[in-house]
Amino acid sequence: MTDPERALDVDEAIQHLDRRRFLPEARRGEAREDYPLPIGCGQTCSQPSTVAAMLRHRHGQTGARVLDIGAGSGWTTALLARLVGPTGMVLGLELEPELATWGDANLAAWAMRWAHIEPATPGVLGRPIEGGWSRILVSASARELPQELCDQLADGGRMVIPVLSTLWTAERHGDELESTSLGSYAFVPLR
Repeated sequence: MTDPERALDVDEAIQHLDRRRFLPEARRGEAREDYPLPIGCGQTCSQPSTVAAMLRHRHGQTGARVLDIGAGSGWTTALLARLVGPTGMVLGLELEPELATWGDANLAAWAMRWAHIEPATPGVLGRPIEGGWSRILVSASARELPQELCDQLADGGRMVIPVLSTLWTAERHGDELESTSLGSYAFVPLR
């Protein structure tokens, strides 16, 4: 798939899955604005241009197994589910239990049974699965590239993650990990 085709897929997913339906009622009027919006519990729904950039850099494919860390309102989990399609699988993890419940309800409204959101286990980063994740998207800023998440990538797997104020990709090739800087972004801290 070429970059313009990938951009079209991401743009189509963002157009289809209205951010407004993933926001608290008091913030829905701001859904089309390109800035992060508070969703409760000190968390935000990231700005659309940042989400689009992260999704384009994930280099996803239909049928991928994707882990979405910091799922919040469920918007990124829904976008990932739309991009991988029903032959894929998307697990959103959210540390705040009430946000996880709300985000999963938002996601359920779109009837994408191959995706769901669960509460993250406090003190545990990610959720290992047999064979590893094809893609990992992290929507909170780590202090350093977390080895725990790198270890959960499948061979050929790719993670998009903010570290401090820089967005990175990390791609696994056997025992090697190739990292690339994508520029400066601001995110809530990874806990």
